[in-house]
Amino acid sequence: MLTGKCGQYRAIQQLGQGGFGATFLARNEVLPGEPSCVIKQLRPSGTAPHILQMARELFEREAKTLGKIGNHPQIPRLLDYFEQEKQFYLVQEYISGDTLQQEVKKTGCYSEAGVKQFLSEVLPLLQYIHELKVIHRDIKPANLIRRSQDARLVLIDFGAVKNQVSQVAPNPSGQTALTAYAIGTPGFAPPEQMAMRPVYSSDIYALGVTCIYLLTTKTPKDIPYNPTTGEMMWEQFVDLSDHFTSVLKKMLEVSVRNRYQAAPDVLRALDMEPYLDSLAKGLLVKSETEIKERTNERPDTSGVSSGNPLSNGNNGVANAAAAIRARRAKLGENSGLPSGRKERRQLTFPSPEPLLGGNSNGSQARRQLNSQTLLTAYTKGRRDFASYNISLLNLQGADLSGTNFHGAQLTKTNLQGTNLENSDFGRASLKEANLRDANLTKAYLSHADLEGADLRGADLSYAYMSQANLRGANLCGANLTGAKVTDEQLALAKINWLTVRPNGKRGFL
Repeated sequence: MLTGKCGQYRAIQQLGQGGFGATFLARNEVLPGEPSCVIKQLRPSGTAPHILQMARELFEREAKTLGKIGNHPQIPRLLDYFEQEKQFYLVQEYISGDTLQQEVKKTGCYSEAGVKQFLSEVLPLLQYIHELKVIHRDIKPANLIRRSQDARLVLIDFGAVKNQVSQVAPNPSGQTALTAYAIGTPGFAPPEQMAMRPVYSSDIYALGVTCIYLLTTKTPKDIPYNPTTGEMMWEQFVDLSDHFTSVLKKMLEVSVRNRYQAAPDVLRALDMEPYLDSLAKGLLVKSETEIKERTNERPDTSGVSSGNPLSNGNNGVANAAAAIRARRAKLGENSGLPSGRKERRQLTFPSPEPLLGGNSNGSQARRQLNSQTLLTAYTKGRRDFASYNISLLNLQGADLSGTNFHGAQLTKTNLQGTNLENSDFGRASLKEANLRDANLTKAYLSHADLEGADLRGADLSYAYMSQANLRGANLCGANLTGAKVTDEQLALAKINWLTVRPNGKRGFL
């Protein structure tokens, strides 16, 4: 039984206990029907006046936050809050049901479709609280309850009661400071949040980790991490579509800059997938026409309507079409289709010689390659791919050392772990390319566009990077020993304490 003003509440059972206090399931004995409620009791770790004052401020701020956001069917309502005998109490609506953690333990892991449904329920809720300038900071399976009466997901525990307050030494001005602790659960909270700099996308990261738990039943401590980048290596435990894998990867980006910034961004990414296959079918005639144009044939336009949306200025649809063609090409390479069907979807490499020449009408057409074509040509001794379009190709782990890619288009090309030593990327576009763990020693990257490229763990020792665009490039764990690159360039990139700078020293200085 809780005493004093709390006497109007009768504790039924303790739901949890920690360093911050305790949580009780209780009944309000004053109201008719004695409705159930949840009482959170905050016990400050000390009785000094300044500690009590800080606890009071945190408590009142949390109560105000709950009052502001509680008018939502997926958030428990704040019923009351008060201070009594140097302890603080929050009274909230009781939500009957299992947490997702309990649900998974009972029924096992979710399917991909199940996790997408989960995201469709939770992301609009996140959008709601973010629009009210609130960051939850502790999204995890134990804080999401599936309400018994309507099976809707409810987000609980908005966390101010988990602020740990303790005394530290007085600062030089003579005033006593109170430490601020990172809010959140290790493994679910991203690095910036554990460094006490949470942003809205911190909740996106935690939601992504929750998705991995739902898919695998594994908590973050059970999943290995990349020691260079700090990223969870979760892909080996799941079997997902390429599209959904890419969405989860972006939700789980360690870098805030590369992560989805807001819940609507994730919703938009998820909304595209149901239409990819139907869009691809609609683009079949268009794709074949483009391929004939690239091979310098006269296209048969009798079946192509002049009203095709791809022929107008609709950049969004055009970009989607490009993504779909790339996806179809990848499927064609891996599906075991007869060669004739592959050639309908991908431009094949006719012979090594025409790659380097051709008339003005067909030269650009023949410069569009696919992965197998390029690798076959390299094996046969070809080293000159200057100005070719090799965007979106998968060249992971290949040996392409000493190759001329001067002025080539390699946007979003997968070059992870590829040997590119002594290769020429002068004035090439490597925007958003995957160059993780690639060997780029002594590579020539003058005036190359590496905006948004992933260079984590890459070896760039003695690379020539004069005037290269490194805006948004991820150089965490990269080796830049002896590289020709300025501090101004590096200031635009993402680095961490594992990055080896041109002077051979690690870190930011």
